Amino acid sequence: MQVDAVLVLFCICLAGAAGKMVQSRGHKLEPYKQSRSRRDTTMDGEGGDKSGSPIFKRSPDLTKSPMTKSEQLLRIEDHDFTMRPAFGGPPIPVGVDVQVESLDTISEVDMDFTMTLYLRHYWKDERLAFPSTNNQSMTFDSRLVKKIWVPDMFFVHSKRSFIHDTTTDNVMLRVYPDGNVLYSLRVTVTAMCNMDLSRFPLDTQTCSLEIESYAYTDDDLMLYWKKGNESLNTDDRISLSQFLIQKFHTTTKLAFYSSTGWYNRLYIHFTLRRHIFFFLLQTYFPATLMVMLSWVSFWIDRRAVPARVPLGITTVLTMSTIITGVNASMPRVSYIKAVDIYLWVSFVFVFLSVIEYAAVNYLSTVQERKERKLRERLPCTCGIGNPDDMMVDPQITGYGAMDVNTTGNYGMPENGGRQDQILAQVALNDPQIARQMKSTRGYVNIWIDTHAIDKYSRVAFPGAYLLFNIIYWSIYS
Repeated sequence: MQVDAVLVLFCICLAGAAGKMVQSRGHKLEPYKQSRSRRDTTMDGEGGDKSGSPIFKRSPDLTKSPMTKSEQLLRIEDHDFTMRPAFGGPPIPVGVDVQVESLDTISEVDMDFTMTLYLRHYWKDERLAFPSTNNQSMTFDSRLVKKIWVPDMFFVHSKRSFIHDTTTDNVMLRVYPDGNVLYSLRVTVTAMCNMDLSRFPLDTQTCSLEIESYAYTDDDLMLYWKKGNESLNTDDRISLSQFLIQKFHTTTKLAFYSSTGWYNRLYIHFTLRRHIFFFLLQTYFPATLMVMLSWVSFWIDRRAVPARVPLGITTVLTMSTIITGVNASMPRVSYIKAVDIYLWVSFVFVFLSVIEYAAVNYLSTVQERKERKLRERLPCTCGIGNPDDMMVDPQITGYGAMDVNTTGNYGMPENGGRQDQILAQVALNDPQIARQMKSTRGYVNIWIDTHAIDKYSRVAFPGAYLLFNIIYWSIYS
């Protein structure tokens, strides 16, 4: 009995100790649950109002609100944008600035140039004003441009122009809260450029791109350069193969049309100077070399017909090819260009070298014909021995006993040969023949020194061509 009582008491004690442990453990868990629940509650509260955290802070600006449509914010449906801003009042000022991206091609044949540029317009349209707390602008693409008023600019004297559309239309519209508008587009335009090629290829050309409103006169729209001459900016990498870009500048003028009135017109002028080195290599140097090559015939014997004739014909045909090649790449203008003067004068020099040989050959033929006629009038010289043994009578000639070889060619033609000397001496020994020769102005008078023509040409042709080059480059350089 005592043992049972002890066992029961021990079990009761164990049960009481276990209950206390459970109770104490429950008290420790309860604050953790409460703190966790309070933390969760706090986080839920911050999730409902994120204004206290910079990460979850949402701008109260209406322009950034996803619940507000831009068209509703700009009140596009509430206005008639077919009319210009401030219709019925003073003309609306529209500022313009241009960023030239590239100057692509300049064609002398078509008399035009191609340019790619960013064209920007600035104006104020109070109908597009919207409320904003941080004064931030809104930017749109070409879809909104079709719903509002924009200036109707066009390029005067343009042949082709287009707005780039890869990957979308290269159009940007930026609207500010106070109603100021920036409208920018990327355009490539091909426009006319009236060139004066009288000094080609040593010329300087000035081309102009003209911008004007198509519908609005100066009573409705006033165009102006936004920053004066600084409104035109160019890329430093712009370069052309044949031209050096000297300067860009802007001007503003009024254009009058008899049917519609006065319009503001903006001008972009750019001055180009042509590079000459290409034409020196392709035109001037070959032409000069052909002229110098034609002078080689002056040092070739006049009897070498197969050598001198083909040389002259070759140089003439080569000069014709050079002239044809230059004119094929040029417009058919009705005035003479600087390159035409040089090429045609060079052609004349080459042609004259051929004529010079023709004159030499003709005069030689005439001389030989006269010599044959003279031989027919002389007595037979068949009995004359060796010409070296023939002596001249000192009583007649006055030279004394002298060999012909000793006298040399003095007073005799260089190309006549020894036979001509013999004929002259025979004519002098016979008084009758001498009187006949005097009546026919003498043998020496009918002789023409054809070798002297080549000698004079060797000096006259290079000197005249050098003088021409000095005058030409002093005028056109």
